[in-house]
Amino acid sequence: MKGWYVCANPQDSDAESTAWYAGYWAFLSGYLGKRFGKRYCLNPEASLLLQTGNTVVPRQVVVVTKEGGTSVLKLPSEMSLLLYEDENRVPKNRVEVGGLQVYPVPEALALVPATFFRNHPRDAQIALSLVRDASELLSVLLTPSSQPAVVGRLVGALRFVERSDEADRIVNTMKSVHLQVRETNPFAIEAPSISTSRERSPYVLRLDAMWHDWREEIIRVFPAEPGLAVDAKKYLAQVQERYTADAYNSLSIEGYQVTEELIERVATGGWDPDQNPEDKKDRDALAARGYYESFKLVKESLRKVLARKNAGETVQKDHHDWYAALFSPAVTAGIVTKSQLAGYRTGPVYIRNSMHTPLPRVALLDAMEKLLSLLTTEPNAAVRAVLGHHLFVFIHPYFDGNGRLARFLLNVMLASGGYPWTVVRMKRRRAYMSALEDASVRERIESLANFIAEEMQARS
Repeated sequence: MKGWYVCANPQDSDAESTAWYAGYWAFLSGYLGKRFGKRYCLNPEASLLLQTGNTVVPRQVVVVTKEGGTSVLKLPSEMSLLLYEDENRVPKNRVEVGGLQVYPVPEALALVPATFFRNHPRDAQIALSLVRDASELLSVLLTPSSQPAVVGRLVGALRFVERSDEADRIVNTMKSVHLQVRETNPFAIEAPSISTSRERSPYVLRLDAMWHDWREEIIRVFPAEPGLAVDAKKYLAQVQERYTADAYNSLSIEGYQVTEELIERVATGGWDPDQNPEDKKDRDALAARGYYESFKLVKESLRKVLARKNAGETVQKDHHDWYAALFSPAVTAGIVTKSQLAGYRTGPVYIRNSMHTPLPRVALLDAMEKLLSLLTTEPNAAVRAVLGHHLFVFIHPYFDGNGRLARFLLNVMLASGGYPWTVVRMKRRRAYMSALEDASVRERIESLANFIAEEMQARS
């Protein structure tokens, strides 16, 4: 194999994995296309994970090819590509997703082993939701190569996700051609986590499933709600008291070199870009000023929530204003263009050293609409806080500022249940990032819920 270049930031250390994770799927598309053209296909499991919007960069991808023999290609970050030649396994009706040749969803569902439903229940449910009608599965199940066990498994899977009419249709169709169906449920979970709606976006389905799967666990581990603060004036005064610590820690987590003195100077009018050239060009001072402007708007949102306005509706209306205020000083200084304040990002972003890839641009509007709807209808403040924070970062709707905005959102949701304003401390940054990665990559929310509860109870 000849060498491949991966574009990276020159300031990154040799151990940085961000550039590799960011360009992984583009590399895979380029490499496979250069070597095999379209004479290959990702195996059924990889095909489903890609089409169901799974955002985790996989440790290994299996590819079946029409030529080239069998080999394992070792890749950076202990990842690999398993290539094996089997012309009969390369489907004729493969589809292209992100420049990669993959199995259509119905065919992939018929080919994955039963363990896929147990090991990837969320992805399997999303895949079933992407099948609009039983006829799509029947066209695969009525082929000569179809196995009775596969038919029974898919019938059981459809019935489990509450699509019994379509399960019955497959059973009846099989009976009409004198084939008996022995139905089995391949899922190991107790109940489905996705509704039977005909939602077409796999990303929206994933957000729904994550919320459903995790809310009870958050309620179990998080401290009970104190109840909405009665004295709004006192609560807002306590929030203001925490401003310096909050701004210092939140900005430091994002890599800004700020001090408490700079935070205080910016907040008390000591920042003057018109008269002081250093203030106009100082990246850290601009970030501190933007944080201050945004914080003032967040306090107004808190005021509404403390007056018993719906917290989800408040964030839906106000979060774009928080974002605009966060970067308005940088626009004034000419560092950020005005167009970047228009709304959600128009291109890809990546999270440093994370195996989670934020949602593609085309999914943002639907995903944010779903998140804000979930926040609006969720009755439990702890769930709103933990999942609102996590899923905002998971989606990463803006080019920059997502972490700061997510922590603002966290605190508005905490306030809606009477919890105190919570500072995520810079000294626990590693534990914080690990908890977010645990949720995004390993699908475990408990560590993030516990982390936020611990920070909430720490007052230093």
